[in-house]
Amino acid sequence: MIAPSILSADFARLADEVASVAGTVGRPGADWLHVDVMDNHFVPNLTLGLPVVQALLAATDIPLDCHLMIEDPDRWAVGYAEAGAHNVTVHAEAAADLLGIARDLRAAGSRAGLSIKPNTPLEPYLDVLRHYDTLLVMSVEPGFGGQSFIPETLAKVRQARHLVDTGHLRLLVEIDGGINAQTIEAAAEAGVDCFVAGSAVYSAADAGEAVEYLRSKAAAAAPAHRTPAERP
Repeated sequence: MIAPSILSADFARLADEVASVAGTVGRPGADWLHVDVMDNHFVPNLTLGLPVVQALLAATDIPLDCHLMIEDPDRWAVGYAEAGAHNVTVHAEAAADLLGIARDLRAAGSRAGLSIKPNTPLEPYLDVLRHYDTLLVMSVEPGFGGQSFIPETLAKVRQARHLVDTGHLRLLVEIDGGINAQTIEAAAEAGVDCFVAGSAVYSAADAGEAVEYLRSKAAAAAPAHRTPAERP
C-alpha cells in the first residue's frame, strides 16, 4: 500500500494534488492519503487541522490516513474519526489513555493507529497494540518532510512483522519518513505493509506514476509469503 503524504504537496493547489494520485483507468492510484496534523507543540511545526480534513473528505474518495502529531490526542483524535477519516493515528508519546483512544476511534467508525518515534522502543506498547489496527513506525523525527531515512528503525518493523506473522498481533505495519525509490525496498523486506511517501511522490513530474513506481519496487522486494495484516 502506498499513502502519499500531502505535507509535500502544493497547499495552494491541494485539490489538484490529491486528484493527481487518485486512481484512473489502468492505474489504481494511492491506497490511502496521508494527512499530517501538527500543532507546533508536540512537534515544532504547524500544518493543518480538522477543517482541512473535512474539506479533503468532500473532495476525494481516497481513504484518509490522519497522523496526529499533537498534544492531548485523547481530546482531539475522535473528531477526525467522526468526520470520516479511515485511519486515525496518535502518538504513544503524547497520549494519556491509549486503550481509551483506540476504543473511541473504533466506536466513531475509523481504524485506530499508534505511532512511535524513532527512539521510542516497541516493547512497552506490545499489549496495547492488541487493541490497534495500525502501527506507524516513524523512520525520521516527526515534524518536517524531506528528512533522511533512519535505517535503524527497521529493527522495530521486523519485530512487529514477526509478531503479526506468529499471530501475537493483528495489525497493519506502516512506515513514515524518508521513503523513496532508494529506501522502500529495505522497508518492504523488513515487513512494512503501508508506505508513506511525500517528496518521492510530489516532487515527481507525474505523481500518479511515482505512486505506481514505488508500489512496484515494494512489491518486488516484499517476502513471497506474508500473513494478511489488515483487520476485516
